[in-house]
Amino acid sequence: MSLTNIKLPDFVIADLYRQTLIEPEGPISRSEPHIVAEQQPVTKTPVAESVAETPPVKEPPPAKTAEQPVAYKILGNNKKQITVVVNCPNDVFVPEADLQFLTKMLGACKLNMADVAIVNHATTAIAIERIKMQLQPKYLLLFGVEPGVIQLPISFPPFKEQAYAGTTYLYTPSLGQLNLETEEAKGMKRKLWDCLKRMFL
Repeated sequence: MSLTNIKLPDFVIADLYRQTLIEPEGPISRSEPHIVAEQQPVTKTPVAESVAETPPVKEPPPAKTAEQPVAYKILGNNKKQITVVVNCPNDVFVPEADLQFLTKMLGACKLNMADVAIVNHATTAIAIERIKMQLQPKYLLLFGVEPGVIQLPISFPPFKEQAYAGTTYLYTPSLGQLNLETEEAKGMKRKLWDCLKRMFL
C-alpha cells in the first residue's frame, strides 16, 4: 500500500489543521493604512504679558495762598497799642506775682490792663514784623527778651528808650528779676520808673 495515495477523510484533515486552516466566517477586511497628516507648527501670536496702563492724570497743584500770619495770644485789650513781651516758660502769660507788679507799675502811669497787650515769647516765639502786623504797637516793652530775639534789626542797651520805625522800644530784665526785694532789684525798678515816666507821663 503506497503512502502517497492515502486519502484521509475531510473531518480528519480538518481536525489536524484546525488551528491554521479555519477560515473566518465573515469576509476579511483589510484596513487601509492610517495616514497621519503632518502637523504644521502653530504660530502663536505674541501676547503682551501686561496691558499698558493709562498713566494717571496729574491734577494741577493747588493755588498758593498767602501765608497767614501767626495770631499771638494776648492778655489785655490793647486799647492804647502798648505791647508787653515777657518770657515765662511755666505760664500761659505771666506769674500772678509778676502780673501784680506790672499792674502796679502801669497804674502809676495811669494805665491799666485794658490799655496793653501782654504776649509770652515762651509760648509762641515773637517775630517783630508779625507782632506789628497784629497789634500795631506804638510802644513795645521787652521784659527779659533781648531785641535781637524778636528779630529787631537794631540793638540798644537796657533802660534806654529807642524809637524805630514808628514804635518806641524799651528793654529791661525780666519781671521776675525786677520783682525782688534786693538792692539790685530796687535800683532796676527806679530805672524802669524813670523810663516809664518819660514814655507815658
